Amino acid sequence: MMGPLVELPGWLQAAGWGFLSASGLLIGAVGGYYTWLQHTTIARVMTFAAGILLAVVAVDLVINARGATSLYWTVMGLLCGAAVFSSVNWLLSRRGAQHRKRCGECVEQPEEEQQPGSGLAIAAGTFLDGVPEGVVLGLSELHQGAPGLGTVTAFFLANIPEALSSSAGMRRAERSARYVFGVWIGIALMISLAAAVAGLVLRGTGPAVRGTVEAFAAGAILALVSETMIPEAFHGSPQFNGLLLVVGFVALLILMVLSH
Repeated sequence: MMGPLVELPGWLQAAGWGFLSASGLLIGAVGGYYTWLQHTTIARVMTFAAGILLAVVAVDLVINARGATSLYWTVMGLLCGAAVFSSVNWLLSRRGAQHRKRCGECVEQPEEEQQPGSGLAIAAGTFLDGVPEGVVLGLSELHQGAPGLGTVTAFFLANIPEALSSSAGMRRAERSARYVFGVWIGIALMISLAAAVAGLVLRGTGPAVRGTVEAFAAGAILALVSETMIPEAFHGSPQFNGLLLVVGFVALLILMVLSH
């Protein structure tokens, strides 16, 4: 007879959830590099994804953080997360990563010949965008034994247009397929690693510490949406994009309520 199945360690489960949500990046990368979608199409998909991420922060992360720690540490976590993301994003933007989420039709990403080192900066900036996601999934593994369906779905769906737009911009900047897919496969693996590290490092910590870290990740995601997604989503002020953002928010709200 076979013995009982051995349960995987929590950090390894977190890594698996991280890679699952990050697989949306690979789908988006293929679509962005091999199809020629217009900016308006990419912008609308990006708008929907921005609404999804805002719902994750408002409905899931901040509420969880507030339930685990005080209002003071929730607010401090949010502000510090946003400040750290914005600061690092500013540094990378000066080296060529400012338009890493742009499809290239409106604002072109710099070519390596135009700005040496921009390829590395874009890769680093893209990794920066994925770190909060991995931390959230690692924390969810600690808090709940597994992330909620709504959280994983939100990150998976949001990752598709992020990579779709960015890969289209990389192609227009004449970056090779090897570079583009190397970046996105690497980022998917790094998100998985970030989830595993969060599960390992924060294991044994109290709810207040985990709540503060979750608020920190939530602040970083809010900064990510405002600085890297909304510029592409609302470039040219497409009609009804505000409504579409709320549709994304409501869609995830319904999914999260139904999945609990």
